[in-house]
This record gives sequence, C-alpha cells and structure tokens, in this order.
Amino acid sequence: MTDYLYTYAFHEDEQDLCFLEMRSLFGTDSDSKQKYIHTPRCIHPNRSPFIKERVEILYEAPCLEELLLLIEGYHIMGTFKVVFIDCHLDEKMSFDNRRSIERTVGLRVRGAASLKNPTQLLAVVRTNHNWIFGTYLKSESIWLLHQQKPQNYSTALSTRVARAVVNIAVPIIDEVKVIDPCCGIGTVLIEALSLEINIVGSDINPLATTGARENLTHFGLKGNVVLQDIRDIRESYDVMIMDMPYNLCSVLPMEDKLEMLSSARRLAQKAVVVTVEPLSSYFRMVRTHTKFVTM
Repeated sequence: MTDYLYTYAFHEDEQDLCFLEMRSLFGTDSDSKQKYIHTPRCIHPNRSPFIKERVEILYEAPCLEELLLLIEGYHIMGTFKVVFIDCHLDEKMSFDNRRSIERTVGLRVRGAASLKNPTQLLAVVRTNHNWIFGTYLKSESIWLLHQQKPQNYSTALSTRVARAVVNIAVPIIDEVKVIDPCCGIGTVLIEALSLEINIVGSDINPLATTGARENLTHFGLKGNVVLQDIRDIRESYDVMIMDMPYNLCSVLPMEDKLEMLSSARRLAQKAVVVTVEPLSSYFRMVRTHTKFVTM
C-alpha cells in the first residue's frame, strides 16, 4: 500500500478550521506543531486551501545515509528536480545544507537532472523520526481564482473558508448528493462544483439565484440553481451545507431560524451549518437524527 505525506499551513485564526478539515479528509487529528500528515489516503493537494504539498512515499529510512542506499539506482524517465522539505520540529537546516542534500540525492537518481522545467519533481523529507523520498506535487491555490466573481455579497463566505467547508461536509466525493439550500451568490456551489461534487443550490431570493447562475457561468461550471424556499424542498440528500443567512446582519426571527435548522431532518443525513452566533439553544429545540457540524 502506498503512503503519502502532506504538509499544511494556516493562519493562527484558522487553526480550528484547518484541523477540522484535516480530520474530515484524513480521519486523524492534527498536531499543531508537526504540520504534516502521514496517511494512506490519496487526494490532490489542490483540494484543500491549507495543504501545501504532497509526497507519494517511495522509500523511508531512519537516517539520510540509509535512504541514499535505497534511492541508489532509482530510474526516472525524462528530467527531474529534487526538492528538500524540512519537517523537523526542533531544528532547521541552513540554506546551504538543504541545497547540498538536494544535490546528493539527485546524484543517486538515474535520469537527467534539470533545474528548469523538469518533467518530474522528487522530494526528500526530513522529519523528527525518519527520512522520506518520493514523488512531489505542489498545491495550486485554485480557490484564489474564484475570488474574482462578477457577483459578490459583502456577507458571503470567503472562497478559502467555503472550500474548507465543502471538504468538511464531503470528505469522500463519490456518489454523494449535496444541497446548499441558502446558496446566495454561489460561493459554496463554486467550490463544490470545481471539485466535481454533485451539488444543487437554492435560495428564496431571486437576485441571489440570478447572481449564482452568473457566477457559475463565469467559471464554466454547470450546476442547478433553483428559486425555492427551504421549506418547500422535498427531495432528500446525503449532505446539506448551510451558511446561515446574513449571520450577524440577520433580521430573521428565532422561529424562522429554528425552522431552517429543523429542515435538515428531512433534507439530509448530515448537515454542516456555518454561523457566527451560538446555536446550541436552537439545536436543543431541534429533535432530529441528522448529524450536525457547526462552524
């Protein structure tokens, strides 16, 4: 079985969101100091706004000398470049030492080294416990491109948060039906559809649904956006993602908020609710078998 190493980074204000996403994607708790995950699960690093890079592990050894023996004669077609990743917690290597290790590892690989436009990137990783060698894939911040929407709301989620929310809601994509019943201008829809998740959106506001359709078209995404009250939705789904409308700017009475949350019981088996106000009192009033994740 192939194992992978992922490194990730976050702003201190987003630590809890990052850890929740990592736990959803990989089924393991993260270490605030370690900032990497060793796992058999393979996902593309572009999927997460926090993942920096992925290494598909080919060899592991307790020290660099033993790793070099394992790498000796490793053959690669085309050109390659070696990247050093330092995950050691207690000490960091100097720039010169890092470059020296890259050259030393590169000399053990059979193939043509190229610093410019290599066809394959390789990585050598140092952790507190061992050394790792494997193929390297760097993340691209796809979600950043989605900030340039033709239609925007000041109260909408950031694309970074929206992408993390989608990953928390749908860690495994295959054959999952998802609904965003308060989709607004489609921030969550864009992130989900760009990950090829089967999601539909609806909203009670015709200006919002029109804006959502325009935004989807702008990014070449095909999705169903319906003008519909959440109380009128009859189809069932595996997951519901709901960013509570307007949050602190909301003028919705408690009864309406309670009815929206109660809708999760008949709409989906799992609900991820994004809110800036405490909802524990609302959940106590909602008797449901639906699994809630609040953010």
